Amino acid sequence: MKIDKRLIKELSEYLDEFKLTEIEFTEKDTKIKVSKNNVSINNQTTPVIQNTSNQKENSSSSNSKNSGIEVTSPIIGTAYHAPEPGAKKFAEVGKKIKKGETVMIVEAMKTMNHVPSTSDGVVKEICVEDGQPVEFGQTIIILE
Repeated sequence: MKIDKRLIKELSEYLDEFKLTEIEFTEKDTKIKVSKNNVSINNQTTPVIQNTSNQKENSSSSNSKNSGIEVTSPIIGTAYHAPEPGAKKFAEVGKKIKKGETVMIVEAMKTMNHVPSTSDGVVKEICVEDGQPVEFGQTIIILE
């Protein structure tokens, strides 16, 4: 089997162009899967072709969020700060939050998933904009 490097390069470029984390191409007996180098919570290893063009961006953003308690997105989707447009936000910088209280909504496949705080604290930083896409495990809020 001959590997089509041009196709792999094209698929890697699509990851950045369309802000994807993974793309798969299948044609007859050939199946190519390309994904970005992402941090995973489990220790499962999967052979992938990695696109490391965003490593510099990811390492610089992780330095700014080292202190505090991180609340992360449980799924891939779109983050919303309020239950509906124009409504009061779930969390704002300086607001006291209790463990289990909703801090944001992540919408995936037309389903609104409430993201609860993992501990008590005061909102130090909101790491995503309203309506911004988020990845699984991405920090969305930092508590003090």
